[in-house]
Amino acid sequence: MAQNTPPPHRPPTVTVKGRDVRLRTIGVAVLAVLAVWFIAANTGSVSITLWVATVTLPLWAVLTVTLATGLVIGYFVGRRRAKV
Repeated sequence: MAQNTPPPHRPPTVTVKGRDVRLRTIGVAVLAVLAVWFIAANTGSVSITLWVATVTLPLWAVLTVTLATGLVIGYFVGRRRAKV
C-alpha cells in the first residue's frame, strides 16, 4: 500500500521574466530601495550627544550607521532563532 506523502514545503514564489523569485526576495529589495531613497533624501546636519561628547554629522551618515546596526542585530537574532 502506497503512502500519501505531502510535497515538500517550498517558499512562495512569483515568476518574473521567466524566473521564479521568492516573495521574500522581492520584499527585501523593495525595503532596500526605500531605505536608500530615505537616506538620500535626508542630507541636513544633526547634532548627536554621545554620553559626554556632542558631534555634528550629516543625517545621511547617522541613518546609514543606524541601518547597518539594525541589519547586524537582525542577522544575529535571526541566526540564533534558526538554530533553536
